[in-house]
Amino acid sequence: MSTPPFLKLPVCASAVRLATARGSFAAFVGEPAGPVRGTALLVPGFTGSKEDFIALLEPLAERGYRTVAVDQRGQYETEGPADAAAYAIGELALDVLALTAALPTDAPRHLLGHSFGGQVSREAVLTAPQPLPWSSLTLLSTGPAAIDPPEAARTGLLVDALAGGLTLEEIWQLMREMDQDDDRPAPDPEIGAFLHRRWLANRPEALIAMGGHLTAAPDRVAELAATGLPAQVVSGERDYAWPVEEQIAMAGRLGVPHTTVPGALHSPNAEQPAATAAVLAGFWDLT
Repeated sequence: MSTPPFLKLPVCASAVRLATARGSFAAFVGEPAGPVRGTALLVPGFTGSKEDFIALLEPLAERGYRTVAVDQRGQYETEGPADAAAYAIGELALDVLALTAALPTDAPRHLLGHSFGGQVSREAVLTAPQPLPWSSLTLLSTGPAAIDPPEAARTGLLVDALAGGLTLEEIWQLMREMDQDDDRPAPDPEIGAFLHRRWLANRPEALIAMGGHLTAAPDRVAELAATGLPAQVVSGERDYAWPVEEQIAMAGRLGVPHTTVPGALHSPNAEQPAATAAVLAGFWDLT
C-alpha cells in the first residue's frame, strides 16, 4: 500500500463527493489558480485511496493542472456492495469511464493509474468507445500482467485469509507483526492511525476481487498499443510488485517513453511527489 507523506489538504484542494452515472465517489480536487491546462483523473491501487495522491495536488496545480484523485468503489470513503462481482476489473473500468464523463470539459483530460489502478485504467481505455475521452494515459508503477510471484504469494495469502473468515482487524494485526519481523519502521502516529482506519474501511469483497485479479491478470499490452492513445510508463528505481525491468519492457512494447523517478520505489507519487509531478506535467504539456 502507498503511505501518504501527510494528510492535510493544500489550499488549492478540496474534498468532494463526485456524482456519476454509476454512483457517488469520494474525491480530492486540486484547482490551479490560473488557466487550466488539463484535468487529470488519478486512480489508486490495491488497498489505496485518494490520499495516495495528496502530495501531487499542489505541484500539479502550480503547473496548471486540475487533479481529481478518487477512492475506487469499495475503497476507504467510497461505498460498495457486499458482492465480489461488483469489483471485477470490467466493472471498475466502467466506473473510470463514468468518472471521466463527470469531469469538466474545459481542457484536455488525462488518465493516470497507480499499480492496480493502472490495470483498471488500461481496462477503461480498452472498454471506451472511440474517440477516446482522454488525451493521454500514464501507467505509474504498474505492469503488463500479474504481479511478481513473491508478491502474488503474499496477496494470495491475504485473499485466502479474507475468504476464510478472518476479519480486517485480525489481518491488520497480522500484517503489523510481519512488518515488525521485517524491521520495517513504524509510520508517524497520525499516518499510522490513518492507514489503520483506511484498511478497516475496505470492503472485504473488493479486496478479494482485486487481489484475485492481481495474481492472475492477463497481458493486454498489445491491445493497449493498438488504441494509439499517447501514453507513458513511470516507475521508481525498484518495485516489489512488478520489477522495473518488466515495466521498461512494457513501455518498449507500447512504443512509449519510460521514466524512472530517482529515490522512489513502488509509490513515486507519495515518495518523491515533486519529481513525479514534474514528470507528469512535462508529459501532459506535450499531449
